[in-house]
Amino acid sequence: MSKRKRARIVRAVQYAVLVVVVVVVAVAADWGRVANAFFDLDVAGGMFPEVITVALVNTLIYTGLGFGFGLVLGLVVALMRLSSVRAYRWIAGAYVEFFRGLPALLVILAIGSGIPLAFPGTILDRYVSIMIALGIVGSAYMAETIRAGIQAVPKGQVEAARSLGMSQSKAMVWIVIPQAFKIILPPLTNELILLTKDSSLVLFLGSSQVQYELTQFGRTELNQSRSLTPVLVAGICYLIITIPLSYLSRYLERRTGGTKIRSAEATEVAQPEEATK
Repeated sequence: MSKRKRARIVRAVQYAVLVVVVVVVAVAADWGRVANAFFDLDVAGGMFPEVITVALVNTLIYTGLGFGFGLVLGLVVALMRLSSVRAYRWIAGAYVEFFRGLPALLVILAIGSGIPLAFPGTILDRYVSIMIALGIVGSAYMAETIRAGIQAVPKGQVEAARSLGMSQSKAMVWIVIPQAFKIILPPLTNELILLTKDSSLVLFLGSSQVQYELTQFGRTELNQSRSLTPVLVAGICYLIITIPLSYLSRYLERRTGGTKIRSAEATEVAQPEEATK
């Protein structure tokens, strides 16, 4: 049997398994109960417009605050990881490993409760607590992404900047970091998606009704209506945020890949010309 025939048989078996699973689920599930539980239009209608004007807006605000703070903190940690000072590298490495290894929920609870305990008399605004907590959660991952982007910038860029009289720090700020961010835009978009979902954990910090994000809003409606429809509506609202970001990430990946290909082609064209000279 040829490889092509074996590949066709394998694909046929995979499709057959998929069809069997779909048929079993379609026959075994009680679709009437599912419809009553998840598609109660009266419950869904009662969630509007607050699910958009309050919950969705607050989710966007919390995510934006956390991502902005995490990006700045991640850049600092990434630069410390690349520093020539060994102590900075150790501190940054310990920070990344520590916060990447902890669940996001524990970090959020520790920040929300730990700062007032560590600094008696300190009263943090809820938005500041959320910004710090989500920022720390995301910064440990963003730091490694930024570090990889900086290291991906060709060393010739720095050498060219230094030859023009720029200092190492100016070359890093004006030459390396802008190019690094152009490279890491797709993975940063993925980090934004993850942080959007992690923002659901701020419900454990407590909030008033006007500060509800999507998960807490859906949970409250779930307890009041005894229907799973609020879970579905909250999930759809999350998809309204994350699906466009996913398409944006893929678009940026294609553009970044196209830029790299064009640069490689230009280099290959230039090399024969230089050899001819």
